[in-house]
Amino acid sequence: MAQTRGAAARAAGVLRWRPRPGSRTWAWWLPVLLVPLAVLIDLAFRSREPLSFVLVGVPPLAAATRSPRGTALATAICVLLEMWMASRLPGHLTEQHHVALYLATVLIGMASVLLARQRVRAEAHLIEARSVAEAVQLTLLRPVPERVGPLRAAGFYEAGEGGALVGGDLYDLCETPFGVRVLIGDVRGKGLDAVQTVSAVLGAFRVSAHEWADLGKLAERLELSIARNSGRAAGDAELFVTALLLEFPTGTGEVRIVDRGHPAPVLVGRAGTRLLRTSPSLPLGLGELCPAESEVTTHTFDPGDVLVLYTDGVSEARNGDGTFYPLLDRLAERFDGRMAGGPETVASFVRADADLWSAGSEGGTEGGTDDRAVLTLALPGAPDHPGTKRL
Repeated sequence: MAQTRGAAARAAGVLRWRPRPGSRTWAWWLPVLLVPLAVLIDLAFRSREPLSFVLVGVPPLAAATRSPRGTALATAICVLLEMWMASRLPGHLTEQHHVALYLATVLIGMASVLLARQRVRAEAHLIEARSVAEAVQLTLLRPVPERVGPLRAAGFYEAGEGGALVGGDLYDLCETPFGVRVLIGDVRGKGLDAVQTVSAVLGAFRVSAHEWADLGKLAERLELSIARNSGRAAGDAELFVTALLLEFPTGTGEVRIVDRGHPAPVLVGRAGTRLLRTSPSLPLGLGELCPAESEVTTHTFDPGDVLVLYTDGVSEARNGDGTFYPLLDRLAERFDGRMAGGPETVASFVRADADLWSAGSEGGTEGGTDDRAVLTLALPGAPDHPGTKRL
């Protein structure tokens, strides 16, 4: 209940989102600097021709960063300064060229006020659209709860498209009559078709995970949902989803896995760090090419073990030499022979280490083009080991 209230509070906060005032850029300071610069140069050189024509450019510059009222104020200040600078030379105040300059500044200022108004409206629409997008993300990809049934959980998700909030990776965790069930997957492709497929798979999982006792049958239901409700139904014959379905039956100390073409999970524990064996079959959406029941593999899962689930946005992040991120080796180097310290510690390490690995590479994780998602899961009852290194 507390987790539900927390998620609702985060969603409400998203809908009230407003941009935080950041540092003022050179564009904000340019009109502020241009006005005194023109005046100082005019005073210093006592030019026979005042430099007031420079002030004509101030209103458009103000429109790029200020409100309509601020732009109008900048226009009025510029006109008054032009008149003052012209009045310093006898007969120039009402001279026709200067009068034309005043009128031109007023007309440019009026146009700048309209531009500022349009910019403010566009920014308001952008804020609203981003707020809605973040609310959609919270609906599709809910924040990873700290606990689901007997499991402790942590993780993160990042869309690869610049500015996007939802991409082609997906995950979910839920407590069912058959134990805790977990889904992580990766949709082939990007854009709206990928988001539509994410929605279809997650919607089917959240319903069917509570109804189908057999994990293989659950995978078939997800495949049926892709055929009916995703971009594949609209004619994209190449659409598919790699996925792992996991089940943690209550009180058994086991994890059951169905692998539909997804990277195998990594188990971090006292006995070492290793990939868990799975029986991969075709990804969801391609099962009709080779109809067969999904094989379920079962492994021991003890308190103190941390299971790491991830998408290829993590394992295929490259460094400056083009080498893939060696997730298994890095986890082994960091945690082998020690208790992992909980799912939060492992998830934080993977995120920071993958960022460090790909820093400076064009196709790296930071600023890259691939989505990435990580889930880390553990049973309670194993405190942090004294020898555990901290980030």
